[in-house]
Amino acid sequence: MKRIVFQLVILMVAASLCIGAFFFLQRILQIPFRSANDALHKKGTALTLDFLIPAGTHIDENITIGQVVKIRMTQNASPYEAAIRALSDLIPPRYVWLSNVFLFFFWSFCVLTLLRIFTFMGYGRAVRTSLLLGGVIYYFMPDFSPYSRDDILFVVCPLLVIFLTYWVRRKKNVAKD
Repeated sequence: MKRIVFQLVILMVAASLCIGAFFFLQRILQIPFRSANDALHKKGTALTLDFLIPAGTHIDENITIGQVVKIRMTQNASPYEAAIRALSDLIPPRYVWLSNVFLFFFWSFCVLTLLRIFTFMGYGRAVRTSLLLGGVIYYFMPDFSPYSRDDILFVVCPLLVIFLTYWVRRKKNVAKD
């Protein structure tokens, strides 16, 4: 009983933190951009909001930080992204997908090697952990397709494998009892 209550308390605290962070971020995104950036410049802080200003865009007094972020995200991020998108459109999608799968398994194998050398983790747990960490690395590293659908897929699939393994083991333990 104590274990269930403790898990519920941890779950409630985690949910409260996530909800609080969401509302805090919404509040920050509603702040006027120009006055916040000017205040940061006057204080002489090391980090200002200048990196959010898209090139060739006029920022008036009424625009919010959230609107500036939306404008920034709709524009192409870099010439690298435009070049990769142009090259990826020339390569057949089947080969782009295959190269992305190989890149994901390369990162997963690198993590698996580190886990097996430097920890006493068993093969099953090390493979599941390396697949998840390989997916996270793949998500943040440049890959052969400029779209994010495959990035999310390579993180969600290892999570599903982990949850499925947990569910099967739990079901076996319940059947034993």
